[in-house]
Amino acid sequence: MGSLRSFVYISSGGFILWAGTNIITLNENFYKRYVIPAFFSCDPEKAHNLLIFSGKYGLIPKSFYKDPPILKTKLWDLNFPNPVGLAAGLDKQGEITKALRDVGFGFVEVGSITPLPQPGNDKPRVFRLLDSQAIINRYGFNSDGHNVVYERLKKLKQNQNFDGIVGVNLGKNKESENAVSDYVKGIEKFAPVADYFVINISSPNTPGLRNLQNKKDLINLLSNVIEARNQVCGDHKIPLLLKIAPDLTDQDKKDIANVINDKKFKVDGLIISNTTVKRIGVYNNPNALEPGGLSGKPLQEESTKLILEFYKLTNGKIPIIGVGGVFNGQDAYAKIRAGASLIQIYTSFIYNGPSVIVNIKKELENLLREDKYNSISEAIGADARL
Repeated sequence: MGSLRSFVYISSGGFILWAGTNIITLNENFYKRYVIPAFFSCDPEKAHNLLIFSGKYGLIPKSFYKDPPILKTKLWDLNFPNPVGLAAGLDKQGEITKALRDVGFGFVEVGSITPLPQPGNDKPRVFRLLDSQAIINRYGFNSDGHNVVYERLKKLKQNQNFDGIVGVNLGKNKESENAVSDYVKGIEKFAPVADYFVINISSPNTPGLRNLQNKKDLINLLSNVIEARNQVCGDHKIPLLLKIAPDLTDQDKKDIANVINDKKFKVDGLIISNTTVKRIGVYNNPNALEPGGLSGKPLQEESTKLILEFYKLTNGKIPIIGVGGVFNGQDAYAKIRAGASLIQIYTSFIYNGPSVIVNIKKELENLLREDKYNSISEAIGADARL
């Protein structure tokens, strides 16, 4: 019995050591064979909560990959160690920002955050489309609210070990009668802790939100949030970005471009794009019938095309963060060549784990070198110049 117990103990210890080594080294096959299936055996929102739990308690491994100099990017006086960021929607409440920086992201975007706490839409509200490597969500800005998230980020920023770049993505409360006021409150609240702001008016899951993209409402919104930013920040103006939807008409695109090309309403950057209400190539999946925003692989071409359009509409003068269907270095490179200065991922991280970050960075480095570029900045908008 003693020898059997010893055998079990040694075997268990060996398994833990083997698993731990694979986790620490971000072994891609190990994640795909063991970790991802374990997460995917759960309901999608429970899996999301498990990921947050893992980040809180140090179970997300740090990356030991050293970002090459060719991937370093300076934008808005911020030094990005690499151009691969995490899009808003995963670390909604600013709970695991440091863990996500440590896993290899060049920057992390928190939110969307609403002034008052709100539960979001009824569950279930997240659905996987496995064959399409896509997700549909209708969270509806579930948020702990300004005060709680601010205290988390304040504590994070006061930690001398943290030197990462944090974007704060702002939303409005569902029942708010004054959307502009909600965004202004966000600027005023988070100015001490945000490296950049995102005005999110493009989520399809809050009724009436996307109406703020129309010309008249957009002018009113931007004039107010820019004024608030200028007053709060003084000489050190925190970059202000606008996140837009992929489901825009040609006239919508021209109207938005006309507004932000005007000096009075000019933002510091665009995030292109949010999730789509279209069901591009996924109609054969039963979950495609669920209302909400579609993210992932099916959005890849559409978001890249939109980046190119806005790069041209703004004459390349307004930096763009490209989002939507980035699963590998080629996807990231296509967005950079279309006009993106930085890129963000979300769904590919959910489907592939931390190894996808390193893979994108390695492939992106190789693609830049193949085309004789010495930096990301040289490749930005290359396809617009063809």
